[in-house]
Amino acid sequence: MYKRTGLSRWCRVGILMWLGAMALVAHAATLEAGSAQALRELHRKLAEPLANSPLRRPVVLDSSETDGGLQGDVYAVVNYTIEDVRRALERSSQWCEMLILHINNRRCRAEHGPGGEKLTLSVVPRYDKPIDQAFELSFVHRVASATRDYLLVDLSAESGPMGTSHYRVLLEAVPIGDRQTFLHFAYAYDHNMVARLATMAYLATFGSDKVGFTVVGKAPDGGPEYIRGLRGLVERNAMRYFLTLEAYLDGFAVPPPERPEKRLKSWFQSVEKYPTQLHEVDLATYLAVKREDRERDGTIVR
Repeated sequence: MYKRTGLSRWCRVGILMWLGAMALVAHAATLEAGSAQALRELHRKLAEPLANSPLRRPVVLDSSETDGGLQGDVYAVVNYTIEDVRRALERSSQWCEMLILHINNRRCRAEHGPGGEKLTLSVVPRYDKPIDQAFELSFVHRVASATRDYLLVDLSAESGPMGTSHYRVLLEAVPIGDRQTFLHFAYAYDHNMVARLATMAYLATFGSDKVGFTVVGKAPDGGPEYIRGLRGLVERNAMRYFLTLEAYLDGFAVPPPERPEKRLKSWFQSVEKYPTQLHEVDLATYLAVKREDRERDGTIVR
């Protein structure tokens, strides 16, 4: 399911930090398949938060610590039809293309086997680490519903590195207008006590300056005080991955040969709108890393 190499202690903690981004809704009781009607009702209830989001766009983030791990949800209105979203994400190879926009995701392989479609993602603890320090995480990809008025796609993985387990990624979508779609992107994972303590140790030391998006008070300088710790980690990575989805959709506006570069630049530009939470590298460094990946593997997986 995954490979471990001779990583240092803090590199392994870096892996755990990334898992707050990818591990998705682990408990069936917590995350259940919905319906078009239920998702439209949720959109109605979130109308005011979406319209007045502090993210300066119709996006609402929610995060929580569960009994066994972490959970995150992103709700957003995007200017694409549900047909656009379905065509973009109905195959595991398309999820691969989308997910490798994240700077820490260095390779993705999609394959079809007896159990259905699967994608295997190679992730490094930091963008500047070589590919041989990556671990592999395999997800089963399933399109549970793809009707004219409702899309439901989920990815699941039973186990991962360093005491993590029961991953699930879920994407729901309903049309809300001629050219708009309401999305629900959910994620969660379980971790054991060792994994939890290692992540907390990272957040208390090397990651002590990292914050999320939820405002929990007022800072001494009068500005907003943002949430930290595990929920801050979840929120940062939730936004990064939501932005990969949007950048991937943006790519369809240009001819196929231009799409990989268009998506990379779109993702980076979107991330840089939230420098307090998401800034890591400059554009030249990001593009160099991704072009290196493309040259090494021959092409971006399609």
